[in-house]
Amino acid sequence: MSNHLINETSPYLLQHAHNPVDWYPWGAEALQKAIAEDKPILVSIGYAACHWCHVMERESFEDSATAALMNAHFINIKIDREERPDLDHIYMDAVQTMTGSGGWPLNVFLTPGKKPFYGGTYYPPQAYANRPSWKDVLEAVATAFKQKRPEIEKQAENLTRYLVEANALGIQDAGAIRFTTDDVDAACSNILKQADTNWGGFGRAPKFPQTQTIRYLLYYATQEATRPESFAARARAQALLSLDKMMEGGIYDQVGGGFARYATDTEWLVPHFEKMLYDNALLVTTLCEAYQVTGAERYKICVEQTLAFVERELEHPLGGFYAALDADSEGVEGKFYVWNKREIEQTLGDEALPFAVYYDITEGGNWEGKNIPRILQPKEQVAEAQGITVQELDILLEHGRSLLLQERSKRVGPGLDDKVILGWNALMNIAYSKAFEITGNEAYRVKAVEGMQFLLDAFEAEDGRFLHVWKEGVAKYPAFLDDYAFLIEALLQLYRITTDPNWLLQANAICEIVQTDFAEEDTGYFYYTPRDQEDVILRKKEVYDGATPSGNAVMARNLLTLALLFNKPEWQLQGERMIAQLSNAILKYPTSFGAWMLDFYLVHKGFKEIVLLGDYEKAHQVLLSRLLPNSIIMAATEADDRFPMLSGKEAGNPLLIYLCENYACQRPVQTLNELSPLINVNDHGLI
Repeated sequence: MSNHLINETSPYLLQHAHNPVDWYPWGAEALQKAIAEDKPILVSIGYAACHWCHVMERESFEDSATAALMNAHFINIKIDREERPDLDHIYMDAVQTMTGSGGWPLNVFLTPGKKPFYGGTYYPPQAYANRPSWKDVLEAVATAFKQKRPEIEKQAENLTRYLVEANALGIQDAGAIRFTTDDVDAACSNILKQADTNWGGFGRAPKFPQTQTIRYLLYYATQEATRPESFAARARAQALLSLDKMMEGGIYDQVGGGFARYATDTEWLVPHFEKMLYDNALLVTTLCEAYQVTGAERYKICVEQTLAFVERELEHPLGGFYAALDADSEGVEGKFYVWNKREIEQTLGDEALPFAVYYDITEGGNWEGKNIPRILQPKEQVAEAQGITVQELDILLEHGRSLLLQERSKRVGPGLDDKVILGWNALMNIAYSKAFEITGNEAYRVKAVEGMQFLLDAFEAEDGRFLHVWKEGVAKYPAFLDDYAFLIEALLQLYRITTDPNWLLQANAICEIVQTDFAEEDTGYFYYTPRDQEDVILRKKEVYDGATPSGNAVMARNLLTLALLFNKPEWQLQGERMIAQLSNAILKYPTSFGAWMLDFYLVHKGFKEIVLLGDYEKAHQVLLSRLLPNSIIMAATEADDRFPMLSGKEAGNPLLIYLCENYACQRPVQTLNELSPLINVNDHGLI
């Protein structure tokens, strides 16, 4: 027997469509029913790849006695946090305020007016370790709602008021703020204090990739290397160590490519096995920048392997990419990805021994009696011990990975969350553009162009605005701030690799929509939800960087870029003000504001405007291959008055290169050899 979720498209909601719980999706029917019956609302939030969500479903939501209790006392609503991140943000903040912690599944109780008054995360079917059972919680909340209704209503009002007021925390007067070298040094120093200098990353386990923090260290190291008093050498070392240890660890799928969401241990060995589209997009972008800085092949190889995984396992036949792969298969977390030594020997035969040595495959296993492939020794050391050359080992390892991937494909695979999310796809579009920058592989540029066209076609609504999620040819839910912010950034990046000005015009038009629908006039920040969204109790302003960059941080950078491209000084002032108002928090807690640190650094250094006019293609590709974080590159065969940077300039025969700041240009040069001393590039230069 099915419940009210049966007609939903979300894989997570459909997983619960046959529970005995009378689940509703979030919407008018359920919310009005709560008011009509004067019942509290139970909102349970999760996502398809969430391991503990599956556990709680099996233990409680599939249990008929538990379901009867829920159905008798509550209006039960299931939410896919990836479809409605706005609701997840609000109610997660509420639970974190009440309990000091959060996570998924998120279970929160609301008044009929949608205001939270109690909540938590996972609850077991029987009480243990000072944690009440789910039935105990249900009975206590139901009793309290009946017997202490005035106190509950007051608590809900107070909590909602606090959430509204917390929207402004950390924001300060921007009047006297300056962006100084001392500030960027202090932020770098604060990051390095949290660095794990043995295994990479920041802080203790569990360890998340923190790509935006790594990107800041790369930018800082590249631009500040000439100052002896800077932290450039340490910043570079920590950024690269973090990427290297992730690439060598179990968080990276050594057999099939692609990264899991985070590691549960210090050494990056044991991942939380779910694979999310956004993590892989952000890591590809960061690895591309590591390659631009170092020229080290290992970063390019990892980019290519990760994108091969994305195309093999996450690409939709009509375009776009699916959201995630589950952590579980056959009800067991990680079962799809782990090996015992005998399986390796049976599959690889005579090649098993060096493969097993290199990937830490042992009889006893490195995790719960099984093996998660990882790398602990350099290839040179393994090759010497096995009496072969490094080249021979490379061939053996590639062959072994191919055979194991074939063997693994026979297993029951993890569940696929097959919805397509606008913002996450925009991040992957950026990753493809960055991959083209470092490889020159035309297939990546084609993928970026075709992917963007799919996003613009599939997600655009009739009124020119955009929608958040797409499945089976249908897009729904108004797009959120991060959807728009990432889409604009992807369009700007796509112009950078194609020089097609139509992408810039599209980015500018979409930014105008964001200004109209999301901007808060008093502060210059943007709300997470559009102005006409009516089913939320408050409009949040997201500023912290989480698993993905803050939409406000990305919008600040978009405003600064578009301001120069289209001569909109009011957008430049808005972007700078956004950064300045958060500067104290950014500099004090830089690992929580990694994307904002990139913005802060950009304002501190200022943009370098590089204009190529004439026969630009070869020079353009060389510029793309280097990390030039504070540059805007425009290239055309002739001047174009639609864009201030291209207006009134003479094209060369074959090429003239202009270096400008705030439209004030130095004397043009004809070669990159002449340009190189004028801009701060990484240690392997432009040519």
